[in-house]
Amino acid sequence: MLAVVLTVVPLSALSTPALDTVLMIVSGEGRDAGKTRPGYEFDEVSQAWLIFKANGLSVEVASPQGGPVEADKYNPKEPFNAQLLADHDAMGKLANTRKIADLQAADYAAVYVVGGKGAMFDLPRHAPLQELIANAWQRGAVVAAVCHGPAALAPVRLADGTALVAGRKVTGFSNEEEALFGKKWAKEFPWLLEDALRERGGQWSEAPLMMPHVVTDGRLVTGQNPYSTPGVAEAIVRALGRTPVARQPGRDERAMAVVHQLRSGDLKGAAAAVKRDPAAHHVELIGMLGYYQAKAAGDDATALRPALQTMELAAPYMTEPQLTLGIADAHLRLGNREKARALVQTVLDASPGMEQAVTLLKRIDG
Repeated sequence: MLAVVLTVVPLSALSTPALDTVLMIVSGEGRDAGKTRPGYEFDEVSQAWLIFKANGLSVEVASPQGGPVEADKYNPKEPFNAQLLADHDAMGKLANTRKIADLQAADYAAVYVVGGKGAMFDLPRHAPLQELIANAWQRGAVVAAVCHGPAALAPVRLADGTALVAGRKVTGFSNEEEALFGKKWAKEFPWLLEDALRERGGQWSEAPLMMPHVVTDGRLVTGQNPYSTPGVAEAIVRALGRTPVARQPGRDERAMAVVHQLRSGDLKGAAAAVKRDPAAHHVELIGMLGYYQAKAAGDDATALRPALQTMELAAPYMTEPQLTLGIADAHLRLGNREKARALVQTVLDASPGMEQAVTLLKRIDG
């Protein structure tokens, strides 16, 4: 990728950025809800936007080409998405994004780069965006990104020629996460995000697969994955000198909170929290999280056990044979052959001849 040469305003000429406006950057790459070309993540827009608005901040939206932009497939019934979809002002701004090249860094207190795999394509190669981010940083603005959004930060160089991320604590969509969820598009990426940030001197950190993780280093805020979005948005609010207003966490956040509780050693407390109010927790997300964490764990028992416990936390509230088979497979890898066989048999009783169940049973009896 070509290096971007920036003309940055001297520090002596800098002014204080606007106190109440956040510039939200989204990829304009998306087509057909992500089927033929990946775009941005609507969940990462809606959750952040609602937090910014609740804390008295204005939001503008920009993309490389300006105009309408297309998100990847998302659930419009998810409460935070439904709330933003009903906001005519917000949807109008997404339908007619501002062109990045037309903007001035001095107009914004913060720049927030939304993720989605599209961000790996058009944002790193867009020179006006790199210049805008560099100038915003030099002027004292907060610079933030979530999931694949930090791809826009990787090429940014400051007035002295150093990389923006050099020597600073950062995170983003990890190589481990990419290995499981990026197979369709990752082969076309210019680089893996984690590799690029490390190579440019970023001090990388990450949480277990798809767990929320927010890293704040002064005015630089990064989040690991989509579930880090509320934390990133509130970190931006705090970096702007405000105390985030109290709010009720959504079911995704509650789900992640009980998984964190489980992984911290309080399995009984996590199970009790879900049992008290299953509807308040996104139990399907808990099950999915455990399932993929188990896949990533391989035969590492230390990583596999909490993944198994996470799947079992969701199992009483789901009727998904794939989850049951995931639990059985984890038991098998941990040496609990009889438990694995019993679970597979329950699937075969309900769905005789199910290919995945038959294959797993052969492994158990092999």
